[in-house]
Amino acid sequence: MSKILRIKMRHLTIQEETAKESYELLGGRAFIAKFLLDEVPATCQPLGRHNKLILAPGLLGGSKVFSSGRVSIGAKSPLTGGVKESNGGGIVGSKLGRLAYKAIVIEEIPMGEQKYILRVTAEGAELLPGDSYWGLGVYETAERLHEVFGRNIAIACIGPAGERKFSAAGIANTDIDGVPSRYCGRGGLGAVMGSKGIKAIIIDDSQAKVLEPARPEEFKSVVLEFARLLNESPVAQTYRNYGTAALVNLTNSQGGLPTRNFTTGVFEGAEKICGERMRDIIEARKGKMAHACMPGCIIRCSNNYVNEQGESLVAPLEYETIALMGSNLDIDDLDTVAQLNYLCNDYGLDTIETGAALGVAMASGLLEFGDKQGALDLVKEIGKGSIIGRVLGMGAETTGKVLGVVHIPVVKGQAMPGYEPRAFKGLGVTYATSTMGPDHTAGQTLRAKIDHSSREGQATLSKKAQNTLPVYDNLGLCLFTSAGLGAHPEVLVALINSQLGMDYRAEDVFSLAEQTVKWEREFNQKAGFTQVDDRLPESFNEIQNPAVKTTFDVSGEELDQVHA
Repeated sequence: MSKILRIKMRHLTIQEETAKESYELLGGRAFIAKFLLDEVPATCQPLGRHNKLILAPGLLGGSKVFSSGRVSIGAKSPLTGGVKESNGGGIVGSKLGRLAYKAIVIEEIPMGEQKYILRVTAEGAELLPGDSYWGLGVYETAERLHEVFGRNIAIACIGPAGERKFSAAGIANTDIDGVPSRYCGRGGLGAVMGSKGIKAIIIDDSQAKVLEPARPEEFKSVVLEFARLLNESPVAQTYRNYGTAALVNLTNSQGGLPTRNFTTGVFEGAEKICGERMRDIIEARKGKMAHACMPGCIIRCSNNYVNEQGESLVAPLEYETIALMGSNLDIDDLDTVAQLNYLCNDYGLDTIETGAALGVAMASGLLEFGDKQGALDLVKEIGKGSIIGRVLGMGAETTGKVLGVVHIPVVKGQAMPGYEPRAFKGLGVTYATSTMGPDHTAGQTLRAKIDHSSREGQATLSKKAQNTLPVYDNLGLCLFTSAGLGAHPEVLVALINSQLGMDYRAEDVFSLAEQTVKWEREFNQKAGFTQVDDRLPESFNEIQNPAVKTTFDVSGEELDQVHA
């Protein structure tokens, strides 16, 4: 039986309990959805005492299954006001899995002003003084914790943005090199962690063992087949060679690369910030492509982007950051995007939300589009906590309201990721109807073989994606493994059964994914969400994206049927 670790911050007590039977077969996102519905009042204040921060590995976390170490972190979101599960790479998930924890749940808020570090080992957990770390950036925080507690630990921590409870604040997780740059960035979960008085969570599994498969012989053969499928996948090969930045040219060619605050979908400087250009720069400067964020990753979509002296600027530089902090700001210089990325990482900010907020600020005239130094200076203002920095740190919607901008690329209070919804209408449906607010990983439709700028079939496509993709978050698998497993559900099910000793059928696995979304919808409805919230901003319905000469024209009736 797996365990739940409860940290009660009001009286600083720690309680370990056996997970209820109803939770036993729930991992990652599914566990968070059911747990929030069971224990968190949907109408509670996200930064108040009744909200709970949950860290949950997937069902395969801690195992020898390739790319199975993702971690789900969840709570009621201070950005959307609804359910939030944010999924991150690195080593936190695998180490939690090896300690046999179903979840860590942090409850209530401290009565005093003291700050804390939570340390979790095979022998239990303890709260340690954290005041000396408060105010530090994420990178220095991790380095100091490594100096004290050793290199064989995983760290989940927040920066000054989370400490100040900014709605754009995320939670950084360390990778296999100990670098805290694998973010659970979306939804303001860093602010929830800051509200609990927790600066960092240390996971030490040095006394634990890798979780062995229940059926070793069966596992051995199926995991080899899994590896073969991934290695032969064109998507995995592309990401290994060019990182997720390979998407820049793809989205730009289809009129869907967010440009100048989502006013169009084609960026004139795309060739200067694309994956091919990034690879050329990294190789010329002796950086590193094909880097793994977690042990046993076959895809290795990550990278270490370095400066002209060969010194690391940021690791990794991803598509979403390039889209929101590059083309969206009219910046065609990867060095500048990497510097913006580094600052956001260090302050503990979601680069999607922050990039969107900067785009809105540029649209207001606060600074000119393409102003590289101005963008850097504004992010530094967030780090300082100045008035304008606090406005930006609360996200794109707040920034737009304060600065008087009408065209704000948000849904349910959260910024859109790097796909223009008038060009990729399936993703537009996902943005509108997802339980998470606009989140490409909640219902990705990019690689479907359809006319993405046509409204036909987009609602049906998004519905299928939204009800399928939770499978990977529930198991702790990297979403990119769907490139190999998506067409082979029998291999996915065999992996689960051989590792856990279960007799799942494919329909059981996908039924749980659909149920996960239903739990999330129920939580949001109890929080006050209605069909009115499942819409894009009206400017996307009324103003054409000139690159594709169309508006977002999927009807309200079609949107309402996605979760009917």
